[in-house]
Amino acid sequence: MKLFITILLLSPLLLSAQLRVGSIFSDNMVLQHGKPICIFGKANPKQLVAVTFNGETKSNLVQSDSNWIVVFKKQPISKIPHSLKIESGLQKISFENIVIGDVWLCIGQSNMEFPMTRELHFKDEKNNTNLPLIRFYNPTYAGKNTYNTAFSDSIVKKLNVKDFYEGLWQICDSITFKNMSAVAYYFGKSIFTNTEIPIGLINMSIGGAPLETFISTKALEDAGQFSSKVSGNWLTNPSLPVWVRERGSQNVGTLSSVLKDDVGKYHGYKPGFAYNAGLASMTQFPIKGIICYQGESNAQELDRVFEYAALTKLMVNDFRKKWKEPRLPYYYVQLSSKDTLKYKSEFWPQFRDQQRLIMDLVSNTGMAVSSDLGFKNDVHPTNKKEVGIRLANWTLYKTYKLNINSSGPLPIKATYRNGNVVVSFKYLSNGLQTSDGLALRGFSLDGIKDTQAIIEHKTVLINCKTKPSHVYYGWKPFTDANLINSDKLPASTFKIPVL
Repeated sequence: MKLFITILLLSPLLLSAQLRVGSIFSDNMVLQHGKPICIFGKANPKQLVAVTFNGETKSNLVQSDSNWIVVFKKQPISKIPHSLKIESGLQKISFENIVIGDVWLCIGQSNMEFPMTRELHFKDEKNNTNLPLIRFYNPTYAGKNTYNTAFSDSIVKKLNVKDFYEGLWQICDSITFKNMSAVAYYFGKSIFTNTEIPIGLINMSIGGAPLETFISTKALEDAGQFSSKVSGNWLTNPSLPVWVRERGSQNVGTLSSVLKDDVGKYHGYKPGFAYNAGLASMTQFPIKGIICYQGESNAQELDRVFEYAALTKLMVNDFRKKWKEPRLPYYYVQLSSKDTLKYKSEFWPQFRDQQRLIMDLVSNTGMAVSSDLGFKNDVHPTNKKEVGIRLANWTLYKTYKLNINSSGPLPIKATYRNGNVVVSFKYLSNGLQTSDGLALRGFSLDGIKDTQAIIEHKTVLINCKTKPSHVYYGWKPFTDANLINSDKLPASTFKIPVL
């Protein structure tokens, strides 16, 4: 960014009048094609701001609250670099090397944040990253990688909505891709490879963050079911995940200098905070859709588990309202597998099943299954390439309308007839099989003990003398369930009634 300001008189009044743009704008950015281009920022009220883009100049007055916005007509996909110039009085800002394509917002916690340098295929991938039409907005955030201790003064200074996130757009190459979300990188690369549309990836994930931080406070307040989440001090609020409150208390609980409001001290885990600090202004920045890998922090107590699908629906509906896109795509990752020995994952089967139900509650969504990729003793599986590709499969199928199988088997129903439970599925491709060529594993009739099951044609059969109430699949925190379709995509964890 090049900022040229002619200073006639150094005074508080002049400094407050400085022309600014939203933090999402920088050199090398991607703007969303097919939707109005919105350029926005702050300046002195009643000043005129003129913006030049793609050979056209438009202007608007700064409002009384210091905000300004200039809107251009829809633009087609463009791989040719564009420039953007903003002027107000003697102040000028310019940006270069802008392309027009599809912008995807990436949210979640540490498995979305997980960088390429730690990914399983990093060494093989680093020589294939010269992709100038893939761009990253990958900001750091206040408190990143600070665990189990109080925040330093330098972190506390950034615990506000203006300074919490800090970053610039970067072009994908062998250097910049190292710290990018591995899931987002592989997702974006797959979309670009299949469509040749320039791709922008905005990574706002926060390690350990609960879903609540990405939801606006007002949306939580207005939802009767979830209004308690923004009632009183969040650090002691029993409506929020226990671990999240514990970590928040370690970071800011004893600090008196941290900014706060009616819900308590600012922190990346505080309900509504990531929304206010990063997403709120971005709702004026058109995007193609959202991908999410989140849930570990919301999966440790049953109360949080069984509200998750409805909480996600609230968040997605609010995003769609704020972006004014009623069918804004939302694709997400189902939690992987993790043993309970060194981690509180005993409710992960129930949580994975609740995530499956999101697809029934929220339109225009898709879920990437990852239970086959989990590590027994590590909450961060390293094969993010497969996760990113599975997310991209859903996106290519539903959003880009390509002829591609988007999902592994998902249950339709289970019926009891002639001494057998018969489970039928959708997303079969050319049929069912096992991932390792061995006998089918992962089915249960009580959620505790494994039961023998076989594949017959396009169904799964379980022989039993009496009709059970439910059939379960993958119902262990760390599961070795092995049902896949002919495209090698795994079946989701599920619990469904037997009819």
